[in-house]
Amino acid sequence: MSKKSFYLLSLGCSKNTVDSDSMATLLTGNGYRGVERPERADVLLVNTCGFIGPAREESIQALRELAGHKKRNQLLIAAGCLSQLWGPRLAAEVPGLDGVIGTRRWMDIVDFIERARGRAHPEPMYHLPTDAVTVGDDERGAPRVAEQGASAYIKIADGCRRPCAFCTIPAIKGTLRSRRPELILAEARAQVARGARELILIAQDLTDYGSDLGLKDGLPQLITDITREAPALDWLRLMYAYPGAVSDRLIEVMANNPKVVKYLDIPLQHAHPDTLRRMRRPSNIDWVHRTVAKMRKAMPALAVRTTFIVGYPGETEAEFQSLIDFVEAMRFDRVGVFTYSYEADSPSGALPGQLPEDVKEARRDALMRVQQGISLARNQSFVGQTLQTLVEGSNDGLSVGRSYRDAPEVDGLVVIDGEVPPGEMVPVKITGAMAYDLTGTVVREQPLIRL
Repeated sequence: MSKKSFYLLSLGCSKNTVDSDSMATLLTGNGYRGVERPERADVLLVNTCGFIGPAREESIQALRELAGHKKRNQLLIAAGCLSQLWGPRLAAEVPGLDGVIGTRRWMDIVDFIERARGRAHPEPMYHLPTDAVTVGDDERGAPRVAEQGASAYIKIADGCRRPCAFCTIPAIKGTLRSRRPELILAEARAQVARGARELILIAQDLTDYGSDLGLKDGLPQLITDITREAPALDWLRLMYAYPGAVSDRLIEVMANNPKVVKYLDIPLQHAHPDTLRRMRRPSNIDWVHRTVAKMRKAMPALAVRTTFIVGYPGETEAEFQSLIDFVEAMRFDRVGVFTYSYEADSPSGALPGQLPEDVKEARRDALMRVQQGISLARNQSFVGQTLQTLVEGSNDGLSVGRSYRDAPEVDGLVVIDGEVPPGEMVPVKITGAMAYDLTGTVVREQPLIRL
């Protein structure tokens, strides 16, 4: 077992994956070697997720499993969201934990591990600064990028200043801290030079990018700059736009820039104004109707993804029915439905009207049944058309890839007859449709669907 080796387990969302890859870059740049098996590592590092209850349980279980098999000279370090949220409480939940480092100073990971290695540690060591100003600064030269095949996530900001009552992100990450445009542009150029076909911009709220830097409506300009600086880029995808913050300028840039895929993720969370007010979310549903209509007019092939929370405290049958009616009327391409997770540390934890789990699950299932029918109909409308598809894998005579309508991991796939090398972009004539996925064959001389 090398004295300078580490095993890193990353849990949670793509934003966490970026943080994990940044820490790994710093470790390897300082003489550590990443290994695939925990028993071969000197340092066991888990980048935890603390967003909702099931994610916290998964993080604790992973830490306990590693602690249970930890060798005498190994260090077990918890990093990330749950570390920042719970601090010493996490160590109490996981006997054998040697260190806890939070989200605000992930870039101190090498110094933190070196200090932990150089001390007797009957008690865990903590590094949990609360100063939100540190978020996004002093990145020590580590790219804020996570590569996934021919795609790459680029984190353009961290933290959030929105007041959502159910969300612990501001407590975990702090307020918004946008990264400087020149850093993002350098990473975009580097990723495309390394062969990335798709760049995916991520943040807690993309549409708030640059407001803390004095930029007004900074996202459209960033998009324009990226596509100019990386002309070989095929696709630029946007994730997580805040309702009410999708500007006319953003719609114009998306519509007129051929490198920007006609796809937008707008987590709406609900559709009844009373529920949204309890969530401390934008409650102007007319804005949603007007803006989605405006986007669809400017981009007829636009794919809209959203997420909803059902079973929020106080959600009545009438409020839930209004959500059903809204989904049926809007006909979103992609919808994720989550049951409300009780968060004692968030304002929603104190709300009256907490609903039983079976009610929440029944409402989730009912909404998903409605959306499955809509998704199937939306998919069926593409049969006979040809979609550019980014291939991600192939085996046994088939390939799988994604069209512009599909973000990695959260949306559907295009199943292709025949094996195509991963990383290639090919035109695929759609021959079949399921609720979430499409099937098709590669064609070489057929016009692509106009986006």
